[in-house]
Amino acid sequence: MGLSWQQGPLATASIGRFLVPVELPERLLFAEPLRRRMRVRFGDTWIADSEDVVLLHEPARYPVAYFPLGDVVADVLTAEERTTKHKDLGVTSWFTVAAGSDSKARAAWQHTELPDYASDLKGRVAFAWRAMDAFYEEDERIVGHAADAYHRIDIRQTSRHLIVRKGDQVIADTSRPLVLYESGFAPRWYVPREDVDENALTPVEGQTFCPYKGLCSYYADGAAWSYEDAWTEVRRISGMVSFEPDKIEVELDGKRLRQEPGQGVVSHGIDRDLTVEELSG
Repeated sequence: MGLSWQQGPLATASIGRFLVPVELPERLLFAEPLRRRMRVRFGDTWIADSEDVVLLHEPARYPVAYFPLGDVVADVLTAEERTTKHKDLGVTSWFTVAAGSDSKARAAWQHTELPDYASDLKGRVAFAWRAMDAFYEEDERIVGHAADAYHRIDIRQTSRHLIVRKGDQVIADTSRPLVLYESGFAPRWYVPREDVDENALTPVEGQTFCPYKGLCSYYADGAAWSYEDAWTEVRRISGMVSFEPDKIEVELDGKRLRQEPGQGVVSHGIDRDLTVEELSG
């Protein structure tokens, strides 16, 4: 979640509101300098390398990185006859991306008839995330989509009493959970493995990824999950188990937790079919 996705302030389903005297437009787009070096790899070739990327936040979409045409390798882009029309940004021209022996149609685009208010994107091109081999910030790969500077995760230790039950069976009982606060989402409670009945954690086939936390495994018909090897920034939750309060009974200090606005994760975006193999590659 970030500025414009899920329940962010520019999202169509925001859980907050702007305290202004006039009604805001239904859709608000926000463009800003990324201020990070970003590179794109395709066909074993670096095809773009820029410190002048502009990040576009559009309602209900992940952030999209736009590169100056001058920072894209010459002859990589071949214009296609196909054009589409963006509801806010006008005519969009599409490109085939080719490098070495690899070629991918409709793999990049440029808004070619921008309204005056969107001039920040003039002379810039965006690459379809799933069509490229990889995106990097400096020498570290960015997985899933461009990183959103407004996406924040804070983890706090607490001594609150958390109990998880399935019918009459106690699945977890702890007074030392970690609570994870993630932009726009309700708090998530993580339980140490030692305080969980491992017999109840039947693994579920399939894994998903989070660009901010890493590879996620599921248990108990999807009612529980764990980041077995969470990424460095959130290492504290590695191996701990969190439970979905709409699928299993979760009680915190004697009060049952319920699904709250912003707590559910909505699958959406051009990159959501990223494979586990690619994440690990």
